[in-house]
Amino acid sequence: MKSRGRALFSSFFLGGFECSSHRRASDRKRLDVIAASRHDVFARFDYERLKRLGIRTIRDGLRWHLVETRPGEYDWSSFLPMLRASLDAGVEVIWDLFHYGWPDDLDLYSRDFVLRFTAFAQGVARVLRQHGVTAPFISPMNEISFVAWAGGDAAFLNPFDHGRGDDVKRQLVRATLASMDAVRNILPDTRFVHSEPAIHITADPSRPQDREAAEAYRRFQFQSLDMLCGREAPELGGAPEYIDIIGLNYYNNNQWIHNGRTLWLGDPLYRPFREILREFWERYGRPMFVSETGCEGDDRPSWFRYVCGEVAAAMDQGVDLQGVCLYPIANHPGWDDDRHCPNGLLSYANDEGRREVFQPLAMELRRQQKSFAARFEPEPELQAAG
Repeated sequence: MKSRGRALFSSFFLGGFECSSHRRASDRKRLDVIAASRHDVFARFDYERLKRLGIRTIRDGLRWHLVETRPGEYDWSSFLPMLRASLDAGVEVIWDLFHYGWPDDLDLYSRDFVLRFTAFAQGVARVLRQHGVTAPFISPMNEISFVAWAGGDAAFLNPFDHGRGDDVKRQLVRATLASMDAVRNILPDTRFVHSEPAIHITADPSRPQDREAAEAYRRFQFQSLDMLCGREAPELGGAPEYIDIIGLNYYNNNQWIHNGRTLWLGDPLYRPFREILREFWERYGRPMFVSETGCEGDDRPSWFRYVCGEVAAAMDQGVDLQGVCLYPIANHPGWDDDRHCPNGLLSYANDEGRREVFQPLAMELRRQQKSFAARFEPEPELQAAG
């Protein structure tokens, strides 16, 4: 086991609150998962509970559509209670500025989208500075690649288009680059997180003619980051300094046969996660963390154990991995049908804000915290998970 010195985040294990705010395809309903899970009401309780569990770094998000209710006018009332709660609880937050949603009056493909997102990001930076946060972690755009596919090609979420994935991707890259410049002008010590899906696609062994197409599709996972750092589409303005911290979102269904079935863990064609991590590291050489991982039901502890084992193996191979984020950290209604998704460490909140802990996952978390503690400087003693 190789020691990695001091960690980038306040805790190696992070917790992420689902903060999607897109519109879904079936009925164009605007989702607000922060409100649906009552995290907006009980943010202070939520942060304090995670801190007691040894999780002191949180992924959370703003809801742009609530902040900018009229063009150029900002109402921070949906953000300030959460920001103040994080400061009162003494936790570190990676703030997502865009988690799939934007104001209804705004055309994603327009020049105004870039300008208004940049102004919004600048406003967030000012609010953070006013509250004494001078070196925040900010994620400008969550999963540019996913939004490009889901919104621009599959019409699964806004803007509900087909054949415009590349247009969506380029527009989100433009907005990301401009917003980073704007935030750095106000808070030059900001650290930026770019989270992207980590996937693997392979051809069916019985169809060798699909290998080239499968590999080309697999390599699309790098395109957004390549645009940000200027390797691809340099006319967008990307450059190496725009890639800071890379987050990789990895779930148990992130591998599949090209135009075929999902590859589940244990399948002979399943690629070990450590190899995916190493490929990103060798390609970009930036600090990385698993910015989302989790699954539903009783498999939560075993999946988490697998991911942590692969992270440890990749670290032993020299990959600079700085954390693993349980995502979502709290149960929430499903995107498509509002069903109860049992996918978190914490349950839904009761009327007093209490969330029950899913003890099998909490026990696995404690084991992994102890296992990884030796890789970094000692962390404060953990409290019981009750």
